[in-house]
Amino acid sequence: MAISHKAAEFLVRSRLADAERGDVDALFELGVTYSTGRGGQAVDLIEAHKWFNLAALNGCTRGQQCRAEIAVEMTAREIAEAQRQARAWLGMSQHGRYAA
Repeated sequence: MAISHKAAEFLVRSRLADAERGDVDALFELGVTYSTGRGGQAVDLIEAHKWFNLAALNGCTRGQQCRAEIAVEMTAREIAEAQRQARAWLGMSQHGRYAA
């Protein structure tokens, strides 16, 4: 079943709000969304790596596995950018951990 663009945007916004509250499943699901293009979202491996990294930092082993899988398809520069974005998100969200 196809999901409308509006519904896809709502889903991402909703998951972002959950992620900001520390929901590890939301962090992981955002990674899946950006790594697969789920819901019509453009595939963005940097964004996916960021969310998988954040999920992994919160103890999500699936996040660790998926981060490793997509890292194989990324350049060192792309991975560094994903890590920078993860650190920035942590700084804004007051979680206070450092991205790996």
